[in-house]
Amino acid sequence: MTLDELESFVCIAGGAGVTGASRRLHRSQPAISRRIRQLEQGLGARLFERFGRGVRLTDAGRALLPHAEAALAAVRDGERALRELGTKTSAPLALELALVGTLADAQIVAALRRFRARFPGTTVELRTANSLEVSELVRRGEAHLGLRYFADPDPRLESIALGAEALEVVVPAAHRVRAKRVADLRAFADDAWLGFPPDRRQPEASLERRLIAAGSASPRIKHVDSLTAQKRLVEAGLGIALLPSSSFREELRRGRLRTVAVANLHAEQPVVAVRRRGAHQGPLEQALIELLAREFAPRSRRPRAKR
Repeated sequence: MTLDELESFVCIAGGAGVTGASRRLHRSQPAISRRIRQLEQGLGARLFERFGRGVRLTDAGRALLPHAEAALAAVRDGERALRELGTKTSAPLALELALVGTLADAQIVAALRRFRARFPGTTVELRTANSLEVSELVRRGEAHLGLRYFADPDPRLESIALGAEALEVVVPAAHRVRAKRVADLRAFADDAWLGFPPDRRQPEASLERRLIAAGSASPRIKHVDSLTAQKRLVEAGLGIALLPSSSFREELRRGRLRTVAVANLHAEQPVVAVRRRGAHQGPLEQALIELLAREFAPRSRRPRAKR
């Protein structure tokens, strides 16, 4: 069992498939397939089975995956620890940050600006993904730190609460409700809501649960698994949505969408940093976590700047 074989296995298992693993690892598809065959022969077990044009994990593959991820992450930790030891006299440090795209907003920019001022010359590599993908990148050691919505229940990850982002009711510009504020959700009784498919691992994030808690007896919900698609469908008048405040500012500025405040709806979603438990933690991650917590904290709790 070699690191190259494990790397190919984890890449394919993460959803890239043989073709995606070939591109990501800069190896030919036959080379990737050969690594998997060698790994299976060494273990005496099939790790993938074909279905259609893709592959999926066997029971043996599912059993191996968390250990393969941990092994690769540990190797990356060791390499990073040695680099940090050597950077006192040579190359600058680097921080790999994975985050949900909608979080790449003013608060993140402010935190990163202060971070760069504190660690001049440090490089920050950003990757955007959805919350589940952010956790996967951190779990595999491909990102040192992740920023996502809601804590991850995976015991291999540590979730650090940073703050919360408000959710607002977003309607098309020409929506029949012209008021900027309404008393309750009855104003939208004839509307369909657009939301992400429910995730059983995070029931608190369910749109249906939020709407029922605010008094909507049986909301009509259409599941759309893309935030961009939700916004475009709202613009087209095909529904309304409950979206993070940072995700639709451009559409508001262009007059394509409007927000309507609902008096009895107080919705927000927590923003957390995730990192692997037991992983090597250098000074960069902790410094960035502290700066992010400061930016996401309510203004009344932020430390006053020294004069």
